[in-house]
Amino acid sequence: MDNKDLIIETMVKQNADLTALVQTLTESNAALNETIKELQETIRELQRQLNQNSRNSSKPPSSDGFNKPNPKSLRQKSGKKQGGQKGHPGSHMSIPHEPDEYSRHLPKKCLSCPHLNECVMNGNVFTCGEKRYEVNAVITTRVTEHQSIHVDSCPCTGESLAGEFPEGIRAYVQYGDSVSVLAGLLSTYGAVSTMRIHVLLGSLLGVSLSTGTITSMVKKCAKKVGSTLETIKSMLIGAKVANFDETGTDVSGKTIWVHNSSTPGLTYQTINAKRGQTGMENNGVLTEFIGIAVHDCWSPYWKYGGVTHAVCNAHLLRELTGVEQYSPEHKWAPAFKALLRSMKRARDKAVIKGKTELSYYYLHKFDTEYDRLMKLADEECPLPPDPPQKKKGRKKKGKERSLIERLVALKASVCLFIRNFDVPFDNNQAERDVRNVKTKTKVSGCFRTESGAQDYLDIMSYISTGRKHGVSAYEALTAAFAGNAEIVLQ
Repeated sequence: MDNKDLIIETMVKQNADLTALVQTLTESNAALNETIKELQETIRELQRQLNQNSRNSSKPPSSDGFNKPNPKSLRQKSGKKQGGQKGHPGSHMSIPHEPDEYSRHLPKKCLSCPHLNECVMNGNVFTCGEKRYEVNAVITTRVTEHQSIHVDSCPCTGESLAGEFPEGIRAYVQYGDSVSVLAGLLSTYGAVSTMRIHVLLGSLLGVSLSTGTITSMVKKCAKKVGSTLETIKSMLIGAKVANFDETGTDVSGKTIWVHNSSTPGLTYQTINAKRGQTGMENNGVLTEFIGIAVHDCWSPYWKYGGVTHAVCNAHLLRELTGVEQYSPEHKWAPAFKALLRSMKRARDKAVIKGKTELSYYYLHKFDTEYDRLMKLADEECPLPPDPPQKKKGRKKKGKERSLIERLVALKASVCLFIRNFDVPFDNNQAERDVRNVKTKTKVSGCFRTESGAQDYLDIMSYISTGRKHGVSAYEALTAAFAGNAEIVLQ
């Protein structure tokens, strides 16, 4: 082989090596580009999670801490002035009952007049010109001494007799039902800790309640309302529409879950170590419910196929706000928010006019716009491509794509509130009913036992139901001790 052929062979080999190297570098560059894209997506997702709050996600307002979102609410400004609007009835202080005492205030000149006594004796001189009332609170205790009367020898039978104490009067000195009611209200409705109740009642009433006694009183209150809770549960199972939600709290440092079932007139809450289906079944309402269930779209709710599902649109508005913030180039999200608000305005106007459903014109208009926006969303945020063959599984969809697919699949549940006016636009009823749990946890810390937490929920379910029927918390719990617990349902 001559020198020329050797050079050619060497160059061919070098060319082959360079071609292989280019191929390797090309594949490596493609892999690095894919890694960069994945890392950018990861960074974007972490930034989204870091900036999540109650306005752009499903997180509750209690999780915002000191970093409050601005604005704090999704409500849009109405343009009206602050304060009471025209036609608002207003409110004012009222006199709870007839005055217990009267105080007469004479003119200053009369007080130094030598003829004052003569004028006082003459009833026609002084007349009342103006009345003003002062309402004060008088906090005191009343002690009742129960005496068992003995008869040494009955004139009729000659036997020895003794009077019996009323049922419930067992100890030499004990607290009455009113003290139990007060302790129970402070612990539950007032969200006051046991130690603070001990201090408050000791200073206000002069009674020395131990923390153990206060806990026993709360348990006694829960026992008094127990039978009524079963009635509330049965009424919820038979309701046409019910709201469902769950929230976490602490029991001795361990997270447990409060499951809420409620309507505008009923509240029923239970506690369970599990947040999902196990806790829902322990609550017992959703398992037998056959009406319309309004919830926040959490997956365990969809396992109950015997009910009609309605989605909380307030949660959707918050998620759409998140899409606006992190994908401002996508136009479908703000447009869909506007659609939901238009649907709500049309429904509210129809309700005011006494209608039970929207006209065909509006239903067709909203249905067409819904489909158009979902098509636009699919174009702006398409399904991610399959990963390279070397990687297993499908590329992660992301929050926005998952929301789009959910809106497409659950269209009937999202729009149910404009087809059935018994269905609310959101799940605020349930969220308001469980808010007391967060307040109690913030003020008092954690519950010591699960049974204590359930006692709290029993009392709050009873009081909440009573307030929805116009019965005050004090009146409701007092009636329960008097054997009239059903007053909260009247």
